[in-house]
Amino acid sequence: MATRRILLVSHPGRPEVVAALADVSARLQAAGVDVLVSDGSAPGTSVAGMNQVELVCVLGGDGTILRGAEAARALDVPLLGVNLGHVGFLAEVEHTDLHETVDRVVARDYATEERMTLDVRVTHDGEQVASSWALNEVSVEKAERERMIELTVEVDGRPLSTWGCDGVVVATPTGSTAYAFSAGGPVVWPDVRAILVVPNSAHALFARPVVLGTGAHVGLEVIRGTEGRGVMWCDGRRSTELPPGARVDVVLGERPVRLARLSAGSFTDRLVEKFHLPVQGWRGNGAGR
Repeated sequence: MATRRILLVSHPGRPEVVAALADVSARLQAAGVDVLVSDGSAPGTSVAGMNQVELVCVLGGDGTILRGAEAARALDVPLLGVNLGHVGFLAEVEHTDLHETVDRVVARDYATEERMTLDVRVTHDGEQVASSWALNEVSVEKAERERMIELTVEVDGRPLSTWGCDGVVVATPTGSTAYAFSAGGPVVWPDVRAILVVPNSAHALFARPVVLGTGAHVGLEVIRGTEGRGVMWCDGRRSTELPPGARVDVVLGERPVRLARLSAGSFTDRLVEKFHLPVQGWRGNGAGR
């Protein structure tokens, strides 16, 4: 019988996380499951020696879960987030459910849900200088606080607009509740297949977020002849400097991230819980369930 292995990814240094990590490790090992541990601190967490890992379990907040997503995607295994942070929008369970969660993992009692990703390529003077991917968003931002960045946005080979702005966020539905939300973008249910383009503090008459199909090709060009330099971030984890003339191309990712789901809870309920939305006085009959 093949050895079972779980990769645990945690936020280093927090006492409550250290205690939870020790508890989960002990319970998994007592059930005959081998445990590998990573703090996931380096971008592109190495997956060397992690063969036969069946699940990546993350103990932490959304930032730590995004670190774990790098390993889960590379290993092509599900990702399970346990919220030990603040909002924890990507987390499937709260830390109060830790023991039940371990039992469900040991029993392989979970479903999986695919979340689309974005693939991104950066070119400058006709040469590719970087490539990466994102689960939440690709953001092109100004590199200097005192200057705006001038960006032309292109969709499917045609120019849409040029914005003097703090940046532009290209997001997935999963990322619609993250940076794109802070920039004024819409909340998109995770079962919707779409790519969001959200300008951040753009100085223009037309500066609205737009929602595109997953077949769209989004191009972002840093205008030449301007002093403002840019930086591209993928999920706030991996960055690339963008001099004037640099171009960022974003398309639907070839490989999704698979999330482990322990319940079939409503996304509406998750929004209400995480954002503390007022629903007092609701008298619906639950007909949509």
